Amino acid sequence: MQNQSEKDWLAARVTYLQGLKSRNDQQELLVILAEKSDRTTQEERKLAALVRAEKASIRATKARQEAASLINAERKATADAERKARDHEMYQAAGLLSLAGLVDKKTGKPTMDRGQLLGALLGLAKVPQDDARRTDWKRAGDALLTEVQG
Repeated sequence: MQNQSEKDWLAARVTYLQGLKSRNDQQELLVILAEKSDRTTQEERKLAALVRAEKASIRATKARQEAASLINAERKATADAERKARDHEMYQAAGLLSLAGLVDKKTGKPTMDRGQLLGALLGLAKVPQDDARRTDWKRAGDALLTEVQG
């Protein structure tokens, strides 16, 4: 025998299921048995089993949704952390340009023609890693960074 809250749940669920465009066989039988007013003892047992199965299906769906939400939140957090780290590196690179006097510290604009600055950076990118000038540039850059940080 069903108590009132179970009857209310079943009535609400049947209404929901009736509104679906398509139902699975289990849901179809649940609706048929729930709408039947003079159920046999065997039909009552079937209905009770179907109700348990439907509630389990609802819990499983909810658990899948919660898991998907957790996964999406984790993906977003990872993407946000990666974006934040990338942005930090970009700001540091801009800071190096500013320290070198190539970018105005107040306006953030290049202190020379943009094409000229880009051309100079392209030239730098073409200098081989083992070129002696790189050692000199590193020494001068490390010295300025030490001076600014210390």
